[in-house]
Amino acid sequence: MALWLLSAFAAGLYSVENLSSWATGVPEAGRQVGLALLLSWPVYGLATVLSASTPIVAPLIVAPFALLLSALGRSFVRARLHRSAPLRQRTIIVGSGTVASQLSERIIRHTEFGLLPIGILDDEPHRAEDMGLPVLGTLSQLRAVIDTHEVDRVIIAFSRASHENLLDCLRACRDKRVAVDVVPRLFEFLGGARSLEQIGDVPLLSIGVPRLSKASRIAKRVLDATAAVSGIVILSPLLAAIAIAIRLESRGPVFFRQRRIGREGDQFEIFKFRSMYQDADRRKAEYETLNDQDDGVMFKIHQDPRVSRVGRLLRRLSLDELPQLLNVIRGEMSIVGPRPLIMVEQDAFDETWHARRLDLRPGLTGPWQISGRSDLTAHEMLRLDFQYVTGWSLARDLEIMLATIPAVFTGRGAY
Repeated sequence: MALWLLSAFAAGLYSVENLSSWATGVPEAGRQVGLALLLSWPVYGLATVLSASTPIVAPLIVAPFALLLSALGRSFVRARLHRSAPLRQRTIIVGSGTVASQLSERIIRHTEFGLLPIGILDDEPHRAEDMGLPVLGTLSQLRAVIDTHEVDRVIIAFSRASHENLLDCLRACRDKRVAVDVVPRLFEFLGGARSLEQIGDVPLLSIGVPRLSKASRIAKRVLDATAAVSGIVILSPLLAAIAIAIRLESRGPVFFRQRRIGREGDQFEIFKFRSMYQDADRRKAEYETLNDQDDGVMFKIHQDPRVSRVGRLLRRLSLDELPQLLNVIRGEMSIVGPRPLIMVEQDAFDETWHARRLDLRPGLTGPWQISGRSDLTAHEMLRLDFQYVTGWSLARDLEIMLATIPAVFTGRGAY
């Protein structure tokens, strides 16, 4: 136990500065696996010294259990801590306008990042009313604001201030020992960013040319097929129980089928567990005024009266999506990919940059699933899909698969 704690500390697993680790824990998974492997050696040595009959069994038992218990324990603690008000980082946003407004909205929505926005600073505030946060002053007052409001973190998001004034803000944060995040310009296209290069003393953020090679597609397909077949076999009792519950509660088929847009624009029929009453489509017109989405494309209602009691639970845990494993086996979908659009949603967008999302098969989960699900607008979802496709990697798929687990259990954006 002492070795595990010391090794975890040395590996930085107790640091709270990394926002992505604070939110999901996925970035720290690799270090936890490394620690489990590291722990197996002294356990093997101890078993050998104690003359165990088969010393190799000890690390084979201890390492996996240590990894499992550590991951579960840290996830449980994280889920409790990021909702604790005293532990949330008091955050101010330097800048105003569209990007700053989007940033504040996401901070408020995603409490799992442990941030508490308290206001904005800008020399020339514009559209500040859209952010729902008070204007605390100008950039020159940053030092005083940090002291007065006990600020823990500053996020710089597209201010109209000069380069020199922004540098002064960074120096002020350094002097006050306050964490700083900077929203880079052209951030919409940084999904494929891989490394920070340097030419002389000028740093460059390198964005490689996206390549979806044949080998990459084969690797992704092998991962999809393996995960889908394993999922159906392991979850078969659960799938049967859900099917029985649906049939017992309401009349109609167990599965809901719908035409969706797949890779390269091909259409296919998606499978889902039916979560609504059988007459849901006929009653849709009755509830048009209750639509929570104002983008003119998607139709989502938080408390949709057409959803059955079983269906509400299925949606809350995303269990209604499990039959899509059949689509994955048939090669129509992937485990991870862009959101499969219905015909109306596809026709609502122009055929320009967003068409790149069709380079990959749509996914059972994806960046939209771990970023808010139904709370996202159609345009936000498209942007996430574009960033995913242009910066695709097998490692990113594995990361999204792991991040889907806490996203599902917390139920963010599920309705």
